[in-house]
Amino acid sequence: MTAYRRYLQAFFVLTGFAGGQALAADKPDKVSFYFAAHEDDWQLFMNPSAFEDVLKGAAKTVFVHVTAGDAGLGTGDGGRKRPYYLARENGAEDAVRFMADTDHEPSKRIDTHVVLNKHRLLRVAYRNTVSYFLRVPDGNIKGEGSADTGFQSLKRLHDGKIRSMTAVDGTTVYHGWDDVVRTVRAIVETERGRAPLVQINVAETDPAINPDDHADHLAVARAALDAVADMPCVRRVSYIDYASAKLPENLNAQQRDMESSVFAVTLAGVQAFDHGTSWRHYDGAYVGRNYFRVQEPAGACGLPPVKVAAAHRTDDTPPGP
Repeated sequence: MTAYRRYLQAFFVLTGFAGGQALAADKPDKVSFYFAAHEDDWQLFMNPSAFEDVLKGAAKTVFVHVTAGDAGLGTGDGGRKRPYYLARENGAEDAVRFMADTDHEPSKRIDTHVVLNKHRLLRVAYRNTVSYFLRVPDGNIKGEGSADTGFQSLKRLHDGKIRSMTAVDGTTVYHGWDDVVRTVRAIVETERGRAPLVQINVAETDPAINPDDHADHLAVARAALDAVADMPCVRRVSYIDYASAKLPENLNAQQRDMESSVFAVTLAGVQAFDHGTSWRHYDGAYVGRNYFRVQEPAGACGLPPVKVAAAHRTDDTPPGP
């Protein structure tokens, strides 16, 4: 067992970290938010949790995609037929519709531009799901940004190295980190409605648990956590992202199928817009793994604490709570 796995085993035992199974469904009185830096993040790192929320676990499931996932191209097409960022958005939308249409005929997609915190945002509603696309530039893995988008990144904005970020399609400008946080807060407040519980799903920000993660993943998680810091009745669920590749698969066959199918649909949506994908790498590295920890809200929120199913055990999998 590696040192990293030994550390996690001790951490899991002490904190009750959930060893990979999706959150068991509550009665659907919660609104569950999945905050993704890129348009394939929740599919790889937060599934089958997201699938189960869409199916039965939440009154509404909201997917907030913060960067354009443009890989430094901005609105460029990389020599293909359509811009890369639109291909990635198409993949994310196809994945959401795939989950929502389980055992149903296709329904009607409703896309609108809404103004929240004075910013114009794309909002797509489909059945019991909502997707937002904020389209700020992809910050690159270390957060240094890219030349073609002016070296803009969420990390640099957070650190005060730049004063503003402009969406790649030019629809809005965020003036400072607090502006991003207020916009995320407005999304949560708008979509929450009167739900007694909000569940915030983000990347794990503790580098000892989730080392060497993408700078955009961590920045988006910080923005979401900052946005709900003083909000009552918020359950925080933090997922291991890139570091999960070093951990054993811990999903059972049905759950792995759920995760794998959603990711495959995502890539098919990207390919439909004439862009390539990397199925083998991502499937081999991340599919079959779902590691997260849960922080329950203080006080009564009208719902019982979340129940976590027993982990699918391997020799290196830490004991379940």
